[in-house]
Amino acid sequence: MRVLVAPDTFGSVLTAREVAATIADGWRAAAPHDDVDACPLADGGPGFVDTLHAALGGQTVPVTVTGPLGEPAPAVLLLVDGSSGRTAYVESAQAIGLPLVPPERRDPTRTTTCGVGELLVAAREAGARRVVVGLGGSSTNDGGAGMLVGAGLDAAPGRLDAGGGALAGLRPEELGGLRALRAAWADVDLVAATDVDVPLLGLQGASAGFAPQKGATPEQAQALERALADLAHAATTALADDLRPDLLAGARPSSAAVRLTAAPGAGAAGGLGFGLALLGARVVPGAAFVADHVGLDDRLAASDLVVTGEGRFDWQSLHGKVAAQVAERALRHGIPTVVLAGDVQVGRRELSAAGITAAYAVGETPEEVQAALADPVRTLRARAERVARTWSR
Repeated sequence: MRVLVAPDTFGSVLTAREVAATIADGWRAAAPHDDVDACPLADGGPGFVDTLHAALGGQTVPVTVTGPLGEPAPAVLLLVDGSSGRTAYVESAQAIGLPLVPPERRDPTRTTTCGVGELLVAAREAGARRVVVGLGGSSTNDGGAGMLVGAGLDAAPGRLDAGGGALAGLRPEELGGLRALRAAWADVDLVAATDVDVPLLGLQGASAGFAPQKGATPEQAQALERALADLAHAATTALADDLRPDLLAGARPSSAAVRLTAAPGAGAAGGLGFGLALLGARVVPGAAFVADHVGLDDRLAASDLVVTGEGRFDWQSLHGKVAAQVAERALRHGIPTVVLAGDVQVGRRELSAAGITAAYAVGETPEEVQAALADPVRTLRARAERVARTWSR
């Protein structure tokens, strides 16, 4: 049997490469005659640069940027030269990732995306004329306002670069330099590869859907929702005619704001997708972007079964994450998709709708969850062995 192992990271516990190797080892132990191909993936979040480096080669360049709390954070640029020039791949999680903020200091009203803008500047200074930014795993909820400052926007200190909470009541005149900044980046092809396809605002947007897991209270999440709405109104008003008109929306003044805030991926990384779109970036699904660049379709075509996974398989997993992307492509090739995850919180109906044949948790009881956290490699390998005995012909 030909088995493709194509997982994402297990949060900060195991990298995608470690997950793929562990599942493959467990599968081979139970089904030694199977042909197992390991293909680590990413969705724009942690592991984005590492996965693309393994697939594309290129040169990594270390840089230091401003972290989410204003402290220095190490990051890397992946520079790949091609026939159309140099492309830089950067990972926003390296500058603003949740693990960079100690649990007791997590507060998305205060964390900033300024370091992502500094990554963009470093990439351009390294000669890149195309910059792909992986979005996901952030500690921020500022709609990319800090990123704009890091990329060169002249703004009052403590307003745009001080976290999402400081954006309340933002006025268009406070973004007077946004049009010039957008023009200054017009010669760089910016791509935002997002880990989720959610909008900026609303029940599944940046604030309501994701701010609580970054440390926000319900009251703070509501305040952040209002603050991002203020940012969206101020930014789209400041840019005015610079935004591409939506011909289907007619001449309504609010059409540009609605189009940008409702776009899939605008709410990724606390609204960083929206901020990059203000700068002129194209927003694309990160999981699909990576899948294309690692040749996932060709590898699926040569397989009888694909095993994917991530740390927690929940509602977010069905909105642009790796498992959903793998299942969608596997359906085209007529092969089943099996998910292995640390925790599974999706029911059979949702699995079926997503094209996923089965999902297995590494830890199903509180004791098993604790064991998995204490020894993730051993427990994941053991679960992979049991799944292989079920599925291997």
